Amino acid sequence: MPSGHAIWITRMKLSGIRVLDLSAFLPGPHASMMMADHGAEVIMVEPDNGLGEPTRAMGERYDDGTSVWFANIARGKKSYRVNLKDEAQHAGFMALAKTADVVIEAFRPGVVKRLGVDYAAIRAVKPDIVYCSISAFGQDGRYRNKPAHDLVVQAMAGTADLTRSMDGAPALTPMPSADMTASLFALSGILMALYRREQTGQGDYLDIAMYDSLLSWVPNVTGAVFAEDRQPERTKMRSFGGNAFVNIYRTRCGGHIVLGGSEPKFVANFLNAVDRPDLLPLTKRPVGQQQALITDLQALFLSRTQSQWERLLSEVDCCWSTLRTLHTALSEDGAPVVTDEQGHKHIANPIRFREEPAQISFDLPEFGEHTKDLT
Repeated sequence: MPSGHAIWITRMKLSGIRVLDLSAFLPGPHASMMMADHGAEVIMVEPDNGLGEPTRAMGERYDDGTSVWFANIARGKKSYRVNLKDEAQHAGFMALAKTADVVIEAFRPGVVKRLGVDYAAIRAVKPDIVYCSISAFGQDGRYRNKPAHDLVVQAMAGTADLTRSMDGAPALTPMPSADMTASLFALSGILMALYRREQTGQGDYLDIAMYDSLLSWVPNVTGAVFAEDRQPERTKMRSFGGNAFVNIYRTRCGGHIVLGGSEPKFVANFLNAVDRPDLLPLTKRPVGQQQALITDLQALFLSRTQSQWERLLSEVDCCWSTLRTLHTALSEDGAPVVTDEQGHKHIANPIRFREEPAQISFDLPEFGEHTKDLT
């Protein structure tokens, strides 16, 4: 396992907060890792099934055999191994719950009640507990029992339909946006509940649905639905090809340039830099009526290679980029990456406080490593 030694300051923002995380994969574990990076004691509650957290055995690995995925959701945590269906082990877990400030779970609705670790059960032994349930569609409603991971939630929410290829064909969406938004709202909700508890002494219950979380992020494409009761037309939407200056263009060498800002000053700066101020009148046309301008810009971009465009645009104050790869973004100088003592790279914590930054421990728990200590 990767190991490292964080330089711990006397008291971090979440010092003294104990989190029991029964969730797996991404949303819950990612949220609790953000807390661990900022001083919380996070205990992974792993099922006594011989496997534990599934990501221990998923994806590519560092040279010591550790899963990169696992390393980037489990760092700085402890591991508590338990069979909640065993009476004695269940009692041990409930004793541990008495000492907890936060419980996170991501089972399908109803499972924690059958296991005897639902909010009511935990609250009975820890009245001020902050309990967060993360699920695909929430704890009630018509879809509550539908099994789903990120991609299915995106499909149900309609965001996968918007994310089509330029020819209109459905496309897989590799970014787990439903997982990501649920993780963010779980973390935000937990911290708000802890703040409220500090003021009132009362805990709370959070019902975080991936579906609701994802749909809360679509105000930029909701206009047609709410104002006109219709499905948005992709070719007439600013972010999906309807705006000439929020678009992707091929270059002569087969590369691509992305334009991503339609503010008048950026548009004028670009067109003046490429000696095409004559196109400025076309930029006044409404979104969805800019195909002529898009055609002209595509012809313009085909006149140079990607590297030539990079050199030219590097001196222009406008929103643009090449279509970079993930490898490039995470490998360049200044990337949000931290390195452990073994030279293995990890994603940095994005919550960057000036006075009290995250203090990352790269230590990863062996499966069930802390069970005896915590019992």
